[in-house]
Amino acid sequence: MKIYHQLSEFKKLDNAVVTIGTFDGVHFGHQKIVKRLCELAKAKGGESVILTFFPHPRMIIDPENQDLKLINTISEKAEILEKLGVDHLIITPFTRDFSNLSPGEYIKNILIETIGTKHIIVGYDHRFGKDRKGGMAELVAFAETFDYTIEEIPEQDINDVAVSSTKIRNAVLEGDVALAATYLGYNFSINGPVIKGDKIGRTIGFPTANIFVEETYKLIPSDGIYAVTVEMDSETEVKNSPNTSSSKPSTFFGMAYIGQRPTINGMTRNIEVNIFDFDREIYGQNIKMNFLKFLRHDVKFNGLAELTSQLHQDKLDALAFFN
Repeated sequence: MKIYHQLSEFKKLDNAVVTIGTFDGVHFGHQKIVKRLCELAKAKGGESVILTFFPHPRMIIDPENQDLKLINTISEKAEILEKLGVDHLIITPFTRDFSNLSPGEYIKNILIETIGTKHIIVGYDHRFGKDRKGGMAELVAFAETFDYTIEEIPEQDINDVAVSSTKIRNAVLEGDVALAATYLGYNFSINGPVIKGDKIGRTIGFPTANIFVEETYKLIPSDGIYAVTVEMDSETEVKNSPNTSSSKPSTFFGMAYIGQRPTINGMTRNIEVNIFDFDREIYGQNIKMNFLKFLRHDVKFNGLAELTSQLHQDKLDALAFFN
């Protein structure tokens, strides 16, 4: 899949099959649209193109509201779309000027003259152009003028699993990562480099890798302990380790902690993971944590001894889940 970070980077195609949207989460509903996009591109002898936006339009239209957190970072979204078979991903900056394009200008300047659109696939509620005034009626009105066809994915086809990005965000914020996974079709994850912590975990037998999430807009689950898998580059694999998944040799079991570490009066919110039976130094290594199950809420214990005892139980609970 080819990725473009500006419309100006894209070379106009002869037969582009296009869909447009933010696709946050690339959940089951989104996947139906994307799979249909790829099917139609193959059937028409064309190339599939997704036009998406960053920052998220709501961040520009309502800049005072900083509460919006996204299920995927741009790189995470790109990885999922590539696996679905998309040929081209255009990540165009969403600006005030862009948001002020009329529906007609949007179709003519972007879809036709820049991308070379011949076929358009949209969800039943797709809106575009200034004040979101454009929709299916405007796409139909310009179809003959600009010689393209349109296919709308019906509401029942998208919503037959009662899924939405808002429901997924709420599930993650409540710690219900298992429910989020049923909506997404994959496990919610966090990516980031391992940074140095204060190494308190080592002193109690539970060393942790501290993860730095650079993207401030990235959604983070509620505080607590989770059963997770951890993916990392193959050079950090532990060969023949019983903790290593047979299907993904660079995937390891572990338990993650999110919180302010109240037992030691912590002041900042940490994201840490104890990787089971793993003793490599991985500072600076980028790792991916997949959240599989919520184990318990974050609580303040009466000292490190009580915390250590609970962590042993947490590990047993996580291992019971994996087994």
